[in-house]
Amino acid sequence: MSATSGIGVSSELSAEFSRAVEDRQTRFIKVSIQNESLIHDLSIPMRGTLEEDLLQLGSDEIIQDNTPTYLLAKLDDPPAEWLVIYYVPDTAKVREKMLYASSRASLLKSLGSSLFSDSIFATSRGDLTPEAYAAHRRHVNAPKPLSASEQETADARAAERQAGGLSAYQGSRSRTSPIGQTIGMAWAADLEDAVKSLGEGDESVLVILTIDMASETVVLHSTSATKADEVGAALPSDDACYAFFAWKHSPSRRDIVFIYSCPSSCPVKHRMVYASGFNAVFVAAKTLLAGSLTPLQSRKIETSTPSDIDEAFLRSELDLLTTSGSGTPTDSTGNDDEKKPFARPRGPKRR
Repeated sequence: MSATSGIGVSSELSAEFSRAVEDRQTRFIKVSIQNESLIHDLSIPMRGTLEEDLLQLGSDEIIQDNTPTYLLAKLDDPPAEWLVIYYVPDTAKVREKMLYASSRASLLKSLGSSLFSDSIFATSRGDLTPEAYAAHRRHVNAPKPLSASEQETADARAAERQAGGLSAYQGSRSRTSPIGQTIGMAWAADLEDAVKSLGEGDESVLVILTIDMASETVVLHSTSATKADEVGAALPSDDACYAFFAWKHSPSRRDIVFIYSCPSSCPVKHRMVYASGFNAVFVAAKTLLAGSLTPLQSRKIETSTPSDIDEAFLRSELDLLTTSGSGTPTDSTGNDDEKKPFARPRGPKRR
């Protein structure tokens, strides 16, 4: 924080500024520092808009090339607010530069800082033209620069709003359950038939689902007879998807496993849409498969590396027992020896 000069506002300047605030007919008030005081130097009435009146500042009677000054400018919108211009040319003396720089806070505090909603730092007359002021306003109204993490967060929120059907942020009142937002997402007719067919048959079958972003429809990507070790290779490696794997993991047992795959390279918007529809797709499939011979596993599998999915991965995630060559279930460690009963410890020897 820079030190203040201790220079105060003269009573004449305070009275002139109060009058200008009340009558709303003054466009510019020129303020100078003389005899260790901020004084009223000149008042310029309104002639047109602020942009048009800025042309008057090109006159040598108002500002000089080598002399610093303050200019208080009344805004058009809102009309009750003011713009303060700090004009300190590069060619001014060092002492004057320091004096005007250290007196800015005193000027605003004495006149009422709440009345000043904008400020401009000018070093030449070229900074006070209508074009320069328009460029200044574009800069002020431009979006604030964001870091990489802040930009990613903003993109994710925008994708979330778009996925939820919100054109703009509407606060916490507009938030609804992700399930409720996606239950109405349409399913292609052939997709429903493909999911229903998983409840029948005796083979291992993989059905892959994707979302058509343009129509917001869940569509059938592919259906194929697939072994457990081939599931990872069958899933898309660069985009998200859902999959239902009807897996015969033992001679007498066949289950349907729900898989949600979302690689890290997947676009942010796709990640948000697929994540919001995750539970809805599972619930819809559970309804379609109700009463089928092959049950839908309640445990869901999520992965960001689809190539990792193989038989060992599935058994580990689902806590399924391995099977021996004879088809008899064994524990996952392969130890099928009969467990010995607890041996009662011997008592002490008699003396």
